[in-house]
Order: sequence, then structure tokens, then C-alpha cells
Amino acid sequence: MKNETLIRGGIFTLAMFLSLISVKAQEASFTVKEAVDYAIKHNLNVKSTQLDAVSAEARIGEVRGAGLPQLAANFNLSDNVIIQRVFLPANFADPKASPDAPPVAVQFGVKYSGSASATLNQLIFSGSYFIGLRAAATYRELASKNITQSKVTVAESVTKAYYSAQVSEERAKVLDLNISRVDSLRAETKKMNESGFVELLDVTRLEVQINNLVTERQKVQNLIELSYTLLKYQMGMALDEKIILTDKVDDLNIETLRGDFSDYKVNYNSRIEYSVLDTQLKLAGLDLKNIRAGYLPSLSASFGYGHNNGRNTLPDLFGTKWFNNSVLAINLNIPIFDGFTKKYQVEQKKVALDKVKLNQKLLEQTIDMQSQQAAINIKNAFATLETQTRNVDLAKEVVRVSKIKYKEGVGSNIEVINAESAYKEAQTNYFSALYDMLIAKVDLSKAKGELYND
Repeated sequence: MKNETLIRGGIFTLAMFLSLISVKAQEASFTVKEAVDYAIKHNLNVKSTQLDAVSAEARIGEVRGAGLPQLAANFNLSDNVIIQRVFLPANFADPKASPDAPPVAVQFGVKYSGSASATLNQLIFSGSYFIGLRAAATYRELASKNITQSKVTVAESVTKAYYSAQVSEERAKVLDLNISRVDSLRAETKKMNESGFVELLDVTRLEVQINNLVTERQKVQNLIELSYTLLKYQMGMALDEKIILTDKVDDLNIETLRGDFSDYKVNYNSRIEYSVLDTQLKLAGLDLKNIRAGYLPSLSASFGYGHNNGRNTLPDLFGTKWFNNSVLAINLNIPIFDGFTKKYQVEQKKVALDKVKLNQKLLEQTIDMQSQQAAINIKNAFATLETQTRNVDLAKEVVRVSKIKYKEGVGSNIEVINAESAYKEAQTNYFSALYDMLIAKVDLSKAKGELYND
């Protein structure tokens, strides 16, 4: 009995331990950087570009394989069910036949025939092949840059979603404090009403304000849930998993951030989009060279070796000697005139090359605009945040003074309610300014090409 009790106790302890491990495993903690790193590994868009890179490697192998020896084997067995007849002059079979005699139908062939052969082909020279080898390496480079570009996009989305969830949570905390403070005031006012010092209308006004705060708190809670859902979606995480955000917006040092973003200069080459276009420019140039290489002759060689036999019976086909054959060929192809096909292809590739150059110029202008816009936005965000911080302090002081006046009988209940509303509005504006500053920070980091680096 004692042993059974010990066993049950051990099983219960083990079950509790496993359940605790399960809970901890389900509630993973993430900093901003950890959330971005997780998304880089699990986001489906990143995985899609990684598959494109795998496909590019296969394409490179395909291009390279065209220049390697090509070996093929062939075996053929034919049953000439009805042997074709050839019509020959009568005197071909009988020299004494009359010239006017009808032609003689002669079977030309045997019932069974078989052949076995192997052919080796080798490309010796082709301008398009050597251009293709150069383009293959460029395709690898482009695929790698596309992966990086998708990672930057994911890093931007995850960071913004992370900050959105955090700011919403801070707003919820402040609203909880506001609800608690106004509820305490309502309780005090109710006691004063019961003592005959204030009217019931004063209590009702505070209850209305509490109801409004509770409604707003529920809206913020819904926004928190939506922000977490968006964050987990961007991270490539199951939406029913629980996560904890360990970075806190309260830990941000505004002055340090201001120093980090005092330099607004942008280097085009630090932007992955510009680097991708630079690689596309290389590919467009190689496409043009590839068409022009079509004017060059191509040279290849082939060697074939085989055996064949033919008999009227199948046993004889495999029971008699097979005769060997072999052929060696050198093939030189010299383009002379193609109806101006390559001429117009060259014109198309030139246009494609010019379009990439124009896109590069357009991207330069876009980067300049984005960097200036991000610089202005972050300056405005810092200024607005400073103003809203002061407004919160001032509104808090107004609430404190209005409560003292109300308790001393020299102020009104409406004055307290207005002060509380102004305080809540100042707090809401503060968090809005804080979010705008964080988003401006992300936008400027992206504009400078510093948001994510492998």
C-alpha cells in the first residue's frame, strides 16, 4: 500500500513537472531582435525566396551541364510483320526477260532486325555557353540578394508589429490606473454624497467617466490581441501560441535614440534594393552579350559506336554474329543569315538594359526622398514626444490640484472630471507620439539600409 502511494505520488509529481515544462514551452519570450531572428527562420516569404535560390542553383547546374560530355545509348528490336517490297525491272532478276515485261516485286529486308549503339557528344566551342556560365554565377548572386531583401521586409514588419503590441500594452496599463483612480474618486464622492456634502449628479458623472474608460480599455485590449496576432503572423508562428515580449518601451532612452539618428546620410549601396538592381543590370548586360554571341560559329564533336544484325527468325537474330559500326563527326555551325532575328533581339535587350538603368535612377531618387522624409518624420516625432511628455506632466498636476480644490470645497466635480479627461487625452497623445517615433525610427533605419544585416 505504501509503495502504491509512493508510485502515485511520483507519477503526480512527474505530471506536474511535465505540465510546467509544457506551459513554459508554449510561452516563449522574445526581444525585438529575437522576434526578427525567429521570423527570418520561419516566415513563409523568406522560405519562398530560399526555394528560389535552390532553383537558381539547379539552373546553374543545368547551364554548366550543357558543356559536359553527353552520352546516350540506344537499343532497337524490330519485327517487320509485312516486309516492304521493292519494284525492280524484270531484266534485273532475269537478264533474258523482255524489256516490256512487268516489274518484279522483290522483298527488300528481313523479318527481324536489331541494333545497339552508344553516342558521345561534346561541345567544343559556343559563345552562348560561355556567356551562360557567367550569367549562372550572377543568378546565384541575385537569388542571394532576393533572400536578403525578403529578410529586410520581414524585419520591418515584425519590428513595427512588436512596437505596436508594446505601445498598446502600455496604454492598457495606464487606462487600468486611470480606471482605478477615477473609481477611488467615485467611492469618495459617493461617501460625500451619502453625508450630504455633494449631489448625486457628481457621483453619476464619475460613473459615466468610468464606463467610458472601461469601454476604451476593452478597445485597447482588442487592439493588443490584434497586434499580437499580426506579430505572430509576421513571425511565421502559429496564432494559438503564447508569446511574451521582453523589450519594454519604458526602457528606451530618448536622448540615446536621438544621438543614434543624428546622421541622416544614406549610401545607395547599403540599400538591398539598389544592390538587387545592380545585379539585374549585370544580367541584362549578359543577356545582350548572349544574343550577340549567336553571330559566332559553334563547334561540336560526336562519336558513335554500335552493332546491328538482321535475320528472318528471332533465334537466328541473336544466334549469329552482329556487325559493328562506328562514326566520328565534327560539326561546325556558321550562322550566315537569320532574317534579322538576332538584330531585333539585340534591340530588345538594349531596351531592357536601358530600363534597368532608368529603374536604378528612379530608385536613387526614391531613396533620397525616403531618407529625407524619414529624417523629417523622426525629428517631428522627437519634438512631438517631448511636447506630449510635458503635457502629461502638466495634466497630471492639474488633476492633483483640482482634486485638492474639490475636497476642500473650492472646486467643482466637473472641474475634476475635465482634468481627468484632459489627463487621459494627454496620455493617449503621448503613446501615439511614442508609437510614431518608434515607427519613424524603423523607417529611417530601413532608408539607411541598417534595419537588418545578415
